[in-house]
Amino acid sequence: MFLVLLFLVATNQIIMKKIEAIIRKSKFEETRDALHEIEVNFFTYWDVTGVGNEKKGQVYRGVTYSTSDIPRRILSIVVSDNFLDKTINTLIKSAYTGEVGDGKIFVSTIAEAYRIRTNEKGTDSLQ
Repeated sequence: MFLVLLFLVATNQIIMKKIEAIIRKSKFEETRDALHEIEVNFFTYWDVTGVGNEKKGQVYRGVTYSTSDIPRRILSIVVSDNFLDKTINTLIKSAYTGEVGDGKIFVSTIAEAYRIRTNEKGTDSLQ
């Protein structure tokens, strides 16, 4: 891995990161607004249902509901490497409730990105 990173730096290729954040649907608007404040203006999202390890039940109007099958929203965000920490910190702060099921964040490396309309590539295509 280190040799690959050295090669990328030596050839002036900028590394980008893809962040996939699974959050509560109820925290989406707050998270979206927080991302816009730090100038992450484009990302994709979709609604999913996941199964977790937590078996804690929640009672609503006398009926017990499983919290292991809870609707979630996945956000998919691609940022330049130097913007990763700021984006992660914003996601954690805005999606946090302190309760079981706040979500997860996964980060992976993106080798290249292109904007179809302008044919820009790399981090230029992210703006």
